[in-house]
Amino acid sequence: MERSKKEGRYTRLYKQIRELIDKSSNNPLSDMATICAVLYHKMDYFYWTGFYLIYDGKLQVASYQGPLACINLAENAGVCWAGINDKETIIVGNVEEFPGHIACDSHSKSEIVVPLLNDKNEVVGVMDVDSVALNSFDETDALWLKKIVGLIQISKL
Repeated sequence: MERSKKEGRYTRLYKQIRELIDKSSNNPLSDMATICAVLYHKMDYFYWTGFYLIYDGKLQVASYQGPLACINLAENAGVCWAGINDKETIIVGNVEEFPGHIACDSHSKSEIVVPLLNDKNEVVGVMDVDSVALNSFDETDALWLKKIVGLIQISKL
């Protein structure tokens, strides 16, 4: 998708998600479910859209849209743990080339992971989006997904 079209779509989706959350949500899990549903159904290159949260030291799937997910992700392996450990957004153009990639679904070819921070600036999980095409994600996705993830009120978790 060309950059200007992608920017426009994200602008509209951000506004829609913000209004949905502001109007009726007081629960971060509901926020995550809403974000997943909107993005999965409105971004045609999003094959899997979800959140993994850290519970008792394990990285476990929370809300998601798409094919069946891995419930637990092996510690310190894969793109999600890289996002947590580096505390930054990770864009992977070809998951086959990422050391330690965890293949929950063999159809996924590219991926973006955005850390989810609490009020103390600690990573408590990640938003993970996969695509069936190589090189689907870029800095525009990183910028807007970070803004969208920022709408979640983690202090209420």
